[in-house]
Amino acid sequence: MHPLFDYLLIGGGLSLAFMALLFAVPGLKQTLSAEAFMASTVPFFILLSNNTHFAASTVRLYTKPGSSKALPFLTLLLPLIMVVLLTASISQADRVGPFIQAVYLSWSPFHYAAQAYGLGVLYCYRSGCPISSGHKRILWWAALMPFLHNMLAGESGTGVSIFLPLGWLAEGTTLATVIGVLQYLAIGLSVGLLAWFIVAVRKDRQRFAPWITPLAIATNGIWWLVLPPLDAFIWATIFHGIQYLAIVVIFHVKDQVQLPGNRHSRAYHVVWFYAVSLAAAYGLFSCLPNFYMLVGFGEVESMLLVVAAINLHHFIVDAYIWRFGDKDRNRRIAQETASAPTA
Repeated sequence: MHPLFDYLLIGGGLSLAFMALLFAVPGLKQTLSAEAFMASTVPFFILLSNNTHFAASTVRLYTKPGSSKALPFLTLLLPLIMVVLLTASISQADRVGPFIQAVYLSWSPFHYAAQAYGLGVLYCYRSGCPISSGHKRILWWAALMPFLHNMLAGESGTGVSIFLPLGWLAEGTTLATVIGVLQYLAIGLSVGLLAWFIVAVRKDRQRFAPWITPLAIATNGIWWLVLPPLDAFIWATIFHGIQYLAIVVIFHVKDQVQLPGNRHSRAYHVVWFYAVSLAAAYGLFSCLPNFYMLVGFGEVESMLLVVAAINLHHFIVDAYIWRFGDKDRNRRIAQETASAPTA
């Protein structure tokens, strides 16, 4: 759309400015900490950004031209399967609930890493700087390092802590020390791989890749490395949601305005897509848990497992709707903008 929009919302520049403000203004970090902020304003921001971004992937699935024909399992069977599994898991919450929670919380940082990688590759297409499979591998591993760092952290029954007795990771144990070293190594590898990517593309293509590509990777890493674990989870989800909504709306609008018989403006399609996603988010995150509570299930298991199921469904859907195959509309949209000016 515009370099300022791209770098601030999609590249993550706005989140970096926010984090810099947290550390620069005395007392602001405590005021906006997850513990202090969560019970008041955070739910509002989470609904508008993160919850809506989950729903947006489903809205995109059903509005992307050709999806129903190309992805019949995803559009027809998967929702029914997820409802059946969700109902079964709520009825056996004591047995399977902790496992499902651990899976989705551990998967989330991988999802963020994959999104950062996808955005990085997308902007290479957009800028007219094609990158080789070797360049992509370097970028992929650079994006994956924050996920590995998070897995090693093993906070709140996630990551490696799922597979190890709790006492083994206690502070001061040998294993905890080794894991701490590996976490720092993951940070260093991410920085080194990003630098390698920049140099390799410059050497092979005689030009730099767009700077938004390493910015998206670096921003995702900074979310998890600079903030405390709970704060990182809260604020990363909000900025991740903003990032996702920005890019998915662009693709939706480009698809809709190219359809034969389209009579609506770009602004109409933007407002329509966000409004439908927001309404769907309210239905999924508020109405669906209430339904389970009305039929007799407990409040805690209904809330937690509905959220887990929505996350898992989102991860699966995203793996398909963002493919860039030769005949996919996503690839055509990216290539159409290849001549657009980029910073």
